[in-house]
Amino acid sequence: MKVCKKVAVVMLAGILAANVYAQQSEKTVESEYLSSVEDIVITELATSEELDNKLVALQYLEAAINDGRTSPDMMVALDSLAGEGITNQSRTNGRLVNNYPQVRAQACDLLAKVPTEESKTTLKKIALADNEPMVVTSAIRALGDVGLNDGDDVVDTINWVSQKNLYVNPTSSLALEIIIAYEKLFDKVEDKSAMLQSVNKIAANYNYVPSVRNRAKELSKKLIAASTSNKKNDAK
Repeated sequence: MKVCKKVAVVMLAGILAANVYAQQSEKTVESEYLSSVEDIVITELATSEELDNKLVALQYLEAAINDGRTSPDMMVALDSLAGEGITNQSRTNGRLVNNYPQVRAQACDLLAKVPTEESKTTLKKIALADNEPMVVTSAIRALGDVGLNDGDDVVDTINWVSQKNLYVNPTSSLALEIIIAYEKLFDKVEDKSAMLQSVNKIAANYNYVPSVRNRAKELSKKLIAASTSNKKNDAK
């Protein structure tokens, strides 16, 4: 059943007001019910064919995340929005009709505020599959903010994206977010050699603006210093 945007807005306005009251007192059956209704409305908005409805879903998901009241259903909706037109596609007469980069980019930004393994997995998937620089940039930025890098899986993803960016369509804004993500993950990297190679390639590529190359050079120095320090410690 499709939910009209105006109706959904009215419903959620009442729900959000009720949730404020519920948070001030003990959780009741009624507040549980209101939360489930909110989940249903957000899910309907997120899965609607209308772009405007998806944008409204993102607005309410942002409010829920900022209030610290996410639910599994909300995260499923957010995961779906992050892959809108990429991992979940809708076609009419063979034509893709739900390619919404704006939706995907905003969803990636929201996933950054929910630092879980599930968020990390979704962001890695989008970073590797999407071809829109705006979306990939958001996904890389979010991966740095989430800060999880078990077995260097996130750094490996960022390295791949960096390599693709170098040879397919060098974009300074994406290169900068790659460097910033590397900086955030610096202390969580097991093998810094691959990161160093990636950073040095950015530093040496004159398709990128000087400020990006200079920041890459600074990170390269830090990586070399850390590597030298580790070798000295291993030798003791």
